[in-house]
Amino acid sequence: MSDVKKAVLAYSGGLDTSVILKWLQDTYQCEVVTFTADLGQGEELEPARAKAIKFGIQPENIFIDDLREEFVRDFVFPMFRCNALYEGEYLLGTSIARPLIAKRLIDVAHLTHADAIAHGATGKGNDQVRFELGAYALNPNIKVIAPWREWDLLSREKLMAYAEKNGIPVDMKHKQGGSPYSMDANLLHISFEGRHLENPAAEAEESMWRWTVSPEAAPDAAEYIELEFAQGDLVAIDGQRMAAHELLGKLNALGGKHGIGRLDLVENRYVGMKSRGCYETPGGTILLKAHRAIESLTLDREVAHLKDDLMPRYASLVYNGYWWSPERKALQALIDQTQQGVNGWVRLKLYKGNVIVVGRDSKTDSLFDPTIATFEDDAGAYDQKDAGGFIKLNALRLRIAANLAARGK
Repeated sequence: MSDVKKAVLAYSGGLDTSVILKWLQDTYQCEVVTFTADLGQGEELEPARAKAIKFGIQPENIFIDDLREEFVRDFVFPMFRCNALYEGEYLLGTSIARPLIAKRLIDVAHLTHADAIAHGATGKGNDQVRFELGAYALNPNIKVIAPWREWDLLSREKLMAYAEKNGIPVDMKHKQGGSPYSMDANLLHISFEGRHLENPAAEAEESMWRWTVSPEAAPDAAEYIELEFAQGDLVAIDGQRMAAHELLGKLNALGGKHGIGRLDLVENRYVGMKSRGCYETPGGTILLKAHRAIESLTLDREVAHLKDDLMPRYASLVYNGYWWSPERKALQALIDQTQQGVNGWVRLKLYKGNVIVVGRDSKTDSLFDPTIATFEDDAGAYDQKDAGGFIKLNALRLRIAANLAARGK
């Protein structure tokens, strides 16, 4: 008999988590609470409620939460203040969703007096690490159940057999072998892994992409947009202020229309293996370009360079599941302090897969001084003779080393 009385399951209503729900009831003989997060994945989530009820879950133990605004406002936007890119390319679309799911799992466990949480992440991936590090950081005494590390249902055939034996509905997609890809979607991105993509030499099929047209099929006319920032966060598009999740949704539509935001990447997973994935992040690609453009105008040079030095560390913390760690919070406090003066607008041209900055301005916080930067007569704003002394002082150590090397010859 298990000591787990009640467990909160991160539940999508799909085949895997439906099998897990029944498996928890059979193996742990515990009461199950289901939690389904709406992060803007664009799927109908209410069927998950009907499936949970079918397996005897009480209505008060079914949580379907709209987390779109919290996701963008409290997770995506803070990450973009850092311009975070994992391994120089990946915009961390899956990674940044996991700490919010972990947080809400712990919240629901507290609300329902559950003593365990459960997730459907496999033992090969990063998500098991992200969910569990987040959960333990928020509740160090929670029990975590990871079925893929416990059961013997380690093939699609075994999952299907278990589902059919226990009356779990199996739709035609799974009966015919399932989707050709493993996909994860939220308001920031959609990812594709597995099957055809497990050969890194194989080009992704055009039919795979969901949010973006190919650059070749994008409109022949460029489109101009203007993004407004306040303290480092996007607040308006073309003068229209909207909620954070609506702003990102609009950028996704604009970017997708112009073939922006596709990425084909072989990344280094936290668990030690290399993995090939394809990603669509149209809105995030536009946002990153615009944010760096307004920072170029408003950030002090050394502060900007310090941020660039810290960015890979920050990105690795997010990728590896350390969102709730003290070091990520400390880095965030520093980053947020740098964003106080990141205010203004950026004008962009979207054209066939490209995001091109064509203008930027900050009425209150621009560090660009045209009287100094001009190539025309600056009326004494800058004394060019000063450059000579600056160069000589900075060259002094190089001249000493060169003289020493010459004497050694």
